[in-house]
Amino acid sequence: MAFTNLLVEDRGSVRVVTVNRPEKLNALNRATVAELDAAFAAAGSDAGVRVVVLTGAGPKAFVAGADIAEMHTQTVIEARDFGRAGQALMRRIETLGKPVIAMVNGFALGGGLELAMACHLRIAADTAKVGQPEVKLGLIPGFGGTQRLLRLCGRGPALELCLLGAPVDAARALALGVLTKVVPAAELAAETMKLAEQLAASAPLALRGVLDAVVLGGEAPLETGLDYEAQAFALVFASEDMKEGTEAFLARREAVFKGR
Repeated sequence: MAFTNLLVEDRGSVRVVTVNRPEKLNALNRATVAELDAAFAAAGSDAGVRVVVLTGAGPKAFVAGADIAEMHTQTVIEARDFGRAGQALMRRIETLGKPVIAMVNGFALGGGLELAMACHLRIAADTAKVGQPEVKLGLIPGFGGTQRLLRLCGRGPALELCLLGAPVDAARALALGVLTKVVPAAELAAETMKLAEQLAASAPLALRGVLDAVVLGGEAPLETGLDYEAQAFALVFASEDMKEGTEAFLARREAVFKGR
């Protein structure tokens, strides 16, 4: 699949998707949102892809936000459609059924932070900055930022970032719970791929069960979520990977999972 604004590369069973608009700090315009949606749809349906890493091109930005020049000319209807497209993309990533890691190499602001929060894990360079600055433009987050910040970090941090609109550094974002891990900038790519390869070697069906139980079950009342978990737990007993994993444990050897 050919893209104008993305670079897509497979490294074994890890697919690396890079937003490639460095001259615009990888800002999300309508075309880029559509390409990302197509790229993640393809990754989700490709059995050879076990993990996706999402990052931005260049040294400055993961994604610095939505494309303000494009947004400035949007009508109310166009803005509604753009917001819905962005939310649909975030939901596709969140419910992909495969681990998605955001490799935050620089600014993750506005739509960029919303994109990172839709990923399951967020590893950032110690030089990165994140935030929801929309209020400074007379806007509010439109790709799910208020809701995912609330669910990730709680009401206090969500209100702090969205009301003040000021970016925070990686250390503060880690303390707030926005980021999963912060590493020196020079080590970011290596640390991210190390984690991606670790996940790629795990049992894909078990990973999907965990993702579904947390992402989908976590949106339901506790009793419903527990029932969802119990059913997912039972289903993996039908998999070859479960037999391989338990046999490997008993034999004190490394398991080789095949995703079936």
